[in-house]
Amino acid sequence: MPPSHSTGPGSLLLVEDNPGDVRLVEEAFKSVGFDTTFHAVSDGDAALEFLRERAATAAGPDIDLVLLDLNLPGTDGFEVLETIRDDPDLASLPVLVLSSSAATEDVLRSYELAANAYLTKPTAPSEFADIGRAVEAFWFDEATLPPVPS
Repeated sequence: MPPSHSTGPGSLLLVEDNPGDVRLVEEAFKSVGFDTTFHAVSDGDAALEFLRERAATAAGPDIDLVLLDLNLPGTDGFEVLETIRDDPDLASLPVLVLSSSAATEDVLRSYELAANAYLTKPTAPSEFADIGRAVEAFWFDEATLPPVPS
């Protein structure tokens, strides 16, 4: 099933402080031919501000999915995830952790905080297309996403 606004492209918030990884993720989605609207922020505070603005105004951007790095300056990814899950206006938003960490404790904590999935960043830039393909195939083609709160 398409995203919550079924006539348009998927809309994704990428929370990533590494500009190289931002570029790789954006290129990965483009390379698989998926029409994705990207919004990228480089830290946890900016992510929460962006999402709260979205929730507070009907004119704010509709986000279907958040890709969240854990290692962020300031408010880290765990705090962002916890804040999203504690906010009734944001709690149903699908959040996929996309981290370079494969540490068991990071995976466990992410799921304890109700991440929808945990993806480990590929080590080779060419492998980012696999991430784009997997996210598109499952989260935008197969999964039924919650409606955007009004």
